[in-house]
Amino acid sequence: MGLYQHTFYSEELGRIMDKESFIEQMLKVEASLAETQAAAGIFPESSAETIQTCAKIAFIDLDRLKKDIILGGNAAIPLVKQLTTLVKTKDFEASKHVHFGATSQDIIDSATVLQLIQAAAWMDNQLKHLESVLEQLVETHRDTLMIGRTLLQQAKPITFGFKAALWLKSIRQDRTRLQQAVENNKILQMYGAVGAGHARMNAEVLEKLAVALDLKTEGSWQSSRGNLCEFASALGILSGNLGKIAKDISLLMQTEIAEVFEGAAEGKGGSSTMPHKRNPVNCALILSNATRTPALVSTMLSAMLQEHERSAGLWHAEWETLHDLIQLTGGSLEKSVDLLAHLEVNQDKMRENLEVTQGLIFAEGVSLALAPEMGKLKAHEFVQKACKTALYEQKHLKQVLEEQGVKLPNLAELFKPENALGLVHEMIDEILKK
Repeated sequence: MGLYQHTFYSEELGRIMDKESFIEQMLKVEASLAETQAAAGIFPESSAETIQTCAKIAFIDLDRLKKDIILGGNAAIPLVKQLTTLVKTKDFEASKHVHFGATSQDIIDSATVLQLIQAAAWMDNQLKHLESVLEQLVETHRDTLMIGRTLLQQAKPITFGFKAALWLKSIRQDRTRLQQAVENNKILQMYGAVGAGHARMNAEVLEKLAVALDLKTEGSWQSSRGNLCEFASALGILSGNLGKIAKDISLLMQTEIAEVFEGAAEGKGGSSTMPHKRNPVNCALILSNATRTPALVSTMLSAMLQEHERSAGLWHAEWETLHDLIQLTGGSLEKSVDLLAHLEVNQDKMRENLEVTQGLIFAEGVSLALAPEMGKLKAHEFVQKACKTALYEQKHLKQVLEEQGVKLPNLAELFKPENALGLVHEMIDEILKK
C-alpha cells in the first residue's frame, strides 16, 4: 500500500486482509491439522499440543519470512520452516509432525478461504447497511418527481424513489450473489502433493479438520479454480453496480442539473484553484475502483488455465489479484454507504428540471392518447412534427398542439408529470416488498 492506501481502501477491511491476518490463518490451518491428525492416532497428542502452542504469529519473524518467500516461491514454505524450528526447541519428536503430509498449496488455499470468508462477512454487514439506507431513500422519495434520462437526454418523468429502488434491487442481488459464492468456496484444501490424499490425510482427518475450520470436504480443487473465480466475479459485479450508482450521482451533481449532492463536510470536495467547486469526491473514488476491478476479475479468469495438478505461475497470479480485488470492492462499498447515507436531494431543482423542455417530455403520452383516433404511426409522426415546431418557435408543446387543433379532453392532464409515471409506484412497492 502506498500514498493512497486510505483513499481507495477500507481500513477496517484492510485489517482483515493484511499479511499478519493471512499468516494467522495459515498457522490456524497448521495447528488444526496437527490436532486432527493426533485425534486420529496418526501421532501423539503431545506433538499436536506443542505445535498448537508454537503456531502463533507472535513467534514468527515476519521480516525474515518476507525475504524467504522469494526463495521458496510461496509463503507456506518459509512459514513451515520457522514453525518447525520453534517446535523443535520445545520437542524434537513433535517437530517431525509439523505440516505432516500437507503441501504448500493445502495451507495457502485453505487460509485463503478462511480470509475470504471473513472479508465476505464484513462486506455482508456493509451491504445490509447499504440496503437499509437505500430502503429509507426509496420510501422518503417515493413521490419525489424528477426527469428520467436515456442516452443522457431528458426522456420521461420518474420519481427519485424509483431510481433509488433500482439501485436497491441491484444491491440485493449482489448480496445474494456474494453469499452464494462464499458458500461455494467453503471447501477445505488438504489433499497433499498432487491432490490425491494419503494415509496421513485420511477421511477421518479430513472430516475432523473441515469441522474444526468450519469448512466442507468436496475433494481437491488444486487446479480447479472455478469457485474462486465465481467469488471474484461476484465482487466485480458488485463493484460495477456501486460504480453505476456513483456515476448516476456524479451526473446529477453537475452544475446544470444540481439535483443531488454528496453530503457536505469541512474540506471535502474543494478545488485547489476554484473556491466555488463542490466536487463528487466519493463518487470519483468509487468510479476509480470500479474501473480497476474488471481487469482483476479478468486475471482471475485467465488464471483458470492451470497445468495438470498445480500450475507454474497461474496459481501464483491469484494471490495479489484476489487480495486487491477484495480491497478495492470493500473500499467502494464503505464509501457507497457513506455517500448514500449523507446524500442531499434537491427536490425543487428536480421539479424545475422537468420544465426545461417546455413539455416535450410528455410527447409519448400525447402520441398514445391520439393513437386510437389517428393510428399509432400517424399519431407518432404528428406529435414529432409538433415537437419540432415547439423547438423552432420556442413554445410549450401543449400550446403548439392547441394551435394545431388537438381537442383531447384530457390534454392538460397529459402534461402533468405525476400522470406520466407509468408503473413507477407499483414497481417501487414490489421492490420494497421483497
